[in-house]
This record gives sequence, structure tokens and C-alpha cells, in this order.
Amino acid sequence: MNIFGKGFILGFATAVGTAAGCFYAFKKNVVDPIEEKEAMIDEHKKRAVRKRHAAQQG
Repeated sequence: MNIFGKGFILGFATAVGTAAGCFYAFKKNVVDPIEEKEAMIDEHKKRAVRKRHAAQQG
């Protein structure tokens, strides 16, 4: 394999690795906290519904 081919493959692999790292960092820093917040809100809504029904029982 000549120098151009090796450089092309190395450059392509580096670009793909960099893009994958960027997507992973974006998911960890932006998407996961939003999903955790939504799950917490859903849990609070469920708890409020249970309290409301319990208060009407007695």
C-alpha cells in the first residue's frame, strides 16, 4: 500500500472516531440529563396522583 492509501485510511479512521466521540459527548451532556429530568417529573406526577386519591379515600 502506498503512502497516500495509508494516510487516507488513517485520516478516515480519525475522522470517524472524532465524530463518534462528539456524538457520545453530546448524548452524555445534553440528552441524558433531559431524559433523567423527564423521568423525575413523571415520578412526581405519579406520586401526586397517589396522594390525591389517598386524600379522597378518608
